[in-house]
Amino acid sequence: MTKQQHNELNTDSQTSYQNKPGSPEAPHLESFKQVIESRRSVRRFTDTPIPDEVLKDCLRMAMLAPNASNLQQWEFYVIDSEEVKKKAVKLCLGQNAAKTSSRLIAVVARTDNWREHSKQIIDEYPEKPVPAKVKRYYEKLIPLIYTQDPINALALVKWGFAKAHRTFKGPVVTPYYTQADQVKWALSNTFLAAENLMLALRAYGFDSCPMGGFDEPGMKKLLGLTRHHHIAMMIGAGERAHNGIYNEQFRFDYDQFVKHV
Repeated sequence: MTKQQHNELNTDSQTSYQNKPGSPEAPHLESFKQVIESRRSVRRFTDTPIPDEVLKDCLRMAMLAPNASNLQQWEFYVIDSEEVKKKAVKLCLGQNAAKTSSRLIAVVARTDNWREHSKQIIDEYPEKPVPAKVKRYYEKLIPLIYTQDPINALALVKWGFAKAHRTFKGPVVTPYYTQADQVKWALSNTFLAAENLMLALRAYGFDSCPMGGFDEPGMKKLLGLTRHHHIAMMIGAGERAHNGIYNEQFRFDYDQFVKHV
């Protein structure tokens, strides 16, 4: 796809869908594109602090990310203590993105609170009385999908249920058979929130760097996390330094990745 074709596609899409009847008024497309296209993984930051109210709003927007069944498996550990940050930087292998950050945040996925959150959804559901189908979903289907046992004996039961349903009734959501499946589910939802956070920071004029290179067992111990907490990434955030970008941005060709079937 050429640059001209890409621009024409954007123009056509904006004209056709931006004010589609029944949709909320569309945000300004150019501003959104500017946020997306100016976001970079920044490795060095200035000494300018991120105000508390800005970070709070960015975290609020992070938690508006889409997530499976609205179970909201994410947590954000904002490292405020200088003493803890010094240790966390070491666990991030001394990376400049951690060392120079105004804020260092651990983005964490949890696999142990889905039952508690299911109950909380019913308690806080905006429609009263709570529709019966909503209660059935969170009280019956969610436990079927997410319940685990220490020796994984339920996996065979779940597999049999899914197989029978597909054979006699049609498609069904695949249950999470193992703890590893559940970790993958929690992380995939949490990654979406992390991206929201990084884009929100950029919209406020700040930058970020997601870091996967860190000592997770050590970081979990430092933050007091359990085996049910899984660190999706560490994010360093702050104002971009003049030498904060290490290389020019480039991506492979559009058609290499987009497949129409």
